[in-house]
Amino acid sequence: MSGAMTLDPAALLADLRENSFALSPVRSIPRPRIGAEVELIPVSADSGVQVPIQAADGPSTLPLLRRFAERHCWREEPSSYGVPRFVLPDGGIITYEPGGQIELSAPACPSATALVQSLRATVVPLIREMREDGVELLSVGIEPRNGIETVPLQLPGARYVRMTEFMQALGTGGERMMRQTAAMQISLDFGPDPLARWRVWNAMAPYVTAIFASSPVYRGAPTGDRSFRARVWRELDGGRTGCFTCADSVGEYLDFALRAPVVMSPGPGFLPFEEWNRRGCVGMDDWHLHLTTLFPEVRPKGFAEVRSADAVAPEWYAAPLVLLAGIAYHAPSLRAAADLLGDPDPALLIAAGRDGLSDGRIAATAAELAGIALSGAAAMPAFFGGEDIDEAAEFFAHYTRQARSPADDILDAITGSIPV
Repeated sequence: MSGAMTLDPAALLADLRENSFALSPVRSIPRPRIGAEVELIPVSADSGVQVPIQAADGPSTLPLLRRFAERHCWREEPSSYGVPRFVLPDGGIITYEPGGQIELSAPACPSATALVQSLRATVVPLIREMREDGVELLSVGIEPRNGIETVPLQLPGARYVRMTEFMQALGTGGERMMRQTAAMQISLDFGPDPLARWRVWNAMAPYVTAIFASSPVYRGAPTGDRSFRARVWRELDGGRTGCFTCADSVGEYLDFALRAPVVMSPGPGFLPFEEWNRRGCVGMDDWHLHLTTLFPEVRPKGFAEVRSADAVAPEWYAAPLVLLAGIAYHAPSLRAAADLLGDPDPALLIAAGRDGLSDGRIAATAAELAGIALSGAAAMPAFFGGEDIDEAAEFFAHYTRQARSPADDILDAITGSIPV
């Protein structure tokens, strides 16, 4: 890491305002875009064991992915993580997560309709073809059958080796987070009123967790949590997760980042960034790298990355897009959601992950949010096609308005003695 003089907190605050929160007064406001990252957990169709990226014997996903890539004109490139990545013709990128989870990062799209089409054009045939080779790609929040001891680190690059050392030093569930969880992360533009959207997205985070919970099972048994993935994230100590009260949005995020221990640290131990800065050991490049190792429910990156949803099945991809963009990108819906939610409540994340929509308060608010989002989406026909709205409405009718999430289907299957 670079040696440098002490960084002025005012300079760090200004950097966050301009580059993370898009608050520069000269920044032009483009038409809103939307993006997503979807993660899939590969497991053996026979044994349920998580399938590695590469293996000397037995199934592995990289040969299958290469074969698929050749047929679909993907370009293979090296990556800094020790395994290749694949660039798709539409600009999407396929990479691996530390446990071998497959991640598709779709390009930023001018509409939710275009994004859903982009995601499904890759994910649906990939699921089908890998299944033919004995590999199931699961769209759930955590690998349900096996413990972390069955999933070694799959990425030998420096970032994840160091992150593993950090997680082991803390003694938390961080390794499970890295190697066994999967999510659907939605990227949204901040637009003309960034702090209003930031506040609503942070207030929505617990409800997004509850609505799309799909990880109630771990090691083959119910965990007591609708989203065990959310619990694993809460157990990740080190002050780098959660949501925010938004009383002073940028200042609050600065304090959060300064207090968080540095993973890619310039010396022994994992001291907070503010301590390394006090010692004059870090520069702006180190600051920007540090920001990429923070994992709040909503992460500011010049746009907002909403990280609260468990992995979502492909047939329901439109639902989280409608929920988030249908509110944020339609000014009357944004105001209605702000009035409904009030101040963000970070403590609500616990009940949202544990109880999901079985908590009556969460269920009632979630149903109202769904209604607001559908109204907002219907007012933006150029951004949401009718099929997107119909799909989201069906999801909300089947699950949210019945105080259910996909996690309840999994629990019902266990109760009925149907294999998960």
